[in-house]
Amino acid sequence: MAVSLGTRISGLLVAGAVAVAVTAFGGDRGGGPENGGDGGGGAIVTAGPSARPLATAPSLSPTPRQSPAGEASGLVDPTPPPHTHRGTTPHPSVSPTRPAAGRPLPSPAWLPPGPVSPDADAVPDAWSLYDRLRDPARCRTALPVIDRTPSGPDRRLLRGLAEACLAVQGLGGSWDTAAADHTALAGRADTCKERAAYAVLGALLDFHRQHPHATVPLRTARGGPPACAYRVAGVDTSRAAPGDTVGIELRGVYFDPTELARYGEVFIGGERLDPAPVIRSRNGDALVLAAVVPALDGLPRTADVVVRYGSAEARLPDALTVVAPAAVPSPGPSSGTPQGVLPLGPLPADLPRP
Repeated sequence: MAVSLGTRISGLLVAGAVAVAVTAFGGDRGGGPENGGDGGGGAIVTAGPSARPLATAPSLSPTPRQSPAGEASGLVDPTPPPHTHRGTTPHPSVSPTRPAAGRPLPSPAWLPPGPVSPDADAVPDAWSLYDRLRDPARCRTALPVIDRTPSGPDRRLLRGLAEACLAVQGLGGSWDTAAADHTALAGRADTCKERAAYAVLGALLDFHRQHPHATVPLRTARGGPPACAYRVAGVDTSRAAPGDTVGIELRGVYFDPTELARYGEVFIGGERLDPAPVIRSRNGDALVLAAVVPALDGLPRTADVVVRYGSAEARLPDALTVVAPAAVPSPGPSSGTPQGVLPLGPLPADLPRP
């Protein structure tokens, strides 16, 4: 039976299509043994029931990048994490007792401003030595001066602070001495500068416990609240007359009180008192001065109280009212005996004899 020319051409076209499809799925891709392949590169992919739909096929993994250590890093997000450089592995978590690589430890806070004591007599005392230690570069030269001051809790506190100042900077010093002084003085710091020094010493010891082998520089504190708030807290009376003695209470005293008694000045209503004030009592950085109210014009009137020593001045406006002294009443006209004096009768020796 004769086959038509069209049928023959159709058959050739079908055979050609089959050949093209076979070439596309299993063509020469270097997978044959003769080309060094593993022999598995020519597998035919079928579209049977086990094939996953295209819409749910997993995304292809990006090509693994090489880490700086020469190891494949698997899936690497092309966007680097914050604070890391592209192509580097993030730093592992750092122990709280060790700083991150390349990042220095922050320096502990040092002594806040006092403020500076006038120190008119230039004799070393705890208040002026605190001012010397505010410059951490002077801790070494301060130690022999501290040793010459009278013994007491304040001297021991400053000694421990100077030792810790040197030790934390790697300049010598003794952590053992600093720790012993801090322990011995717990609850005994009773002035504003002593409390500030005790807190700073405790912070240095905490730093040393967390970083036992670290040394850091200390820096002079700039700004911030002062350690002491010097002020006139009050007067023990609201009304007084010239010549009366009143008590003036000071708080936050940051200088040697004995210097205040020698070089200080007190003004009531603008009038400077003479003699100098007398210290009635002292408790830590609180003082009570005894002062005599001066004669003022225009009584009664309110008066400010000012206590001045060098550059240190404390003022309390309208601290008290100064009134005129009470008038002494004159004797009554019907009696020659002054008021308040009992009249005396005749003495037994003056009586007539029987």
